[in-house]
Amino acid sequence: MSTVSISAADVNKLRQATGAGMMDCRKALTESGGDFEKAIDYLRLKGQKVAANRSDRDAKEGVAIAMANPEGTYGIVLQVSAETDFVSKNQEFIDFSNEVATIALANKPADVDALKALKMGDATIADKLLEMVAKIGEKIDVIRYEQITDDCVVPYIHGNYRIGVLVSLNKAKTDAIAAAGRDVAMQIAAMNPLAVDESNIAPAVIEREKALAIEQIVAEGKPADMAEKIAQGKLNKFFKENTLINQPFVKDNGVTIAQYLDSVEKGLIAKSFQRVALG
Repeated sequence: MSTVSISAADVNKLRQATGAGMMDCRKALTESGGDFEKAIDYLRLKGQKVAANRSDRDAKEGVAIAMANPEGTYGIVLQVSAETDFVSKNQEFIDFSNEVATIALANKPADVDALKALKMGDATIADKLLEMVAKIGEKIDVIRYEQITDDCVVPYIHGNYRIGVLVSLNKAKTDAIAAAGRDVAMQIAAMNPLAVDESNIAPAVIEREKALAIEQIVAEGKPADMAEKIAQGKLNKFFKENTLINQPFVKDNGVTIAQYLDSVEKGLIAKSFQRVALG
């Protein structure tokens, strides 16, 4: 039985194509009889095995990336997860994640599964994720993906890729509106509102907050007939703290976000947002 000769050039070529280690590349070529494409498949299968072996690991690190098209009418935000801060700060991992985001922005996939099925070079994003798992040895995946289409969509990335935000506004993009959108996106990153306004908070959340307020009021010995009125006051405070347009603007606590936007351009409002954060 003849043995296929694997040259150093072959190993280096496979290493450059896949990023896998030299010994892994030599073994892949040996196992595949020197066939380059089969060797790539072998490494991907190795990645699948690594991913399966690490499926119980927490992957709370990674990067959050937000992007919008030049017209500012469409944007995406996603999280590519990793297990350690060391990998999160690795430039190759960051570049890979940015490439995934760029592909998502160009193709507008409906969800994470559709995103992973898109082509990245000669393979799918799903395949490339497995190659990264094989190379780095950590659980790596796209675990969240959101998109917004609107009159003006502004992206923002906070804290060295720790938080990605998209916010949409009701007027077409101008320099002033884009700058205001960035201010609001920074507010969303910092203050983590539950919704744009009260109408977008789930009724179950409101009922729970009200019930907790009444329970607290009664426990403090207040008369039961006063509990409803006091609870409404607490609920109003909850809305002020947790709805974007009612929060005090972090750059000027004397105005709310709604008032700030209206001062930039009359009638300018925030319509929706997406916030993706690590951890």
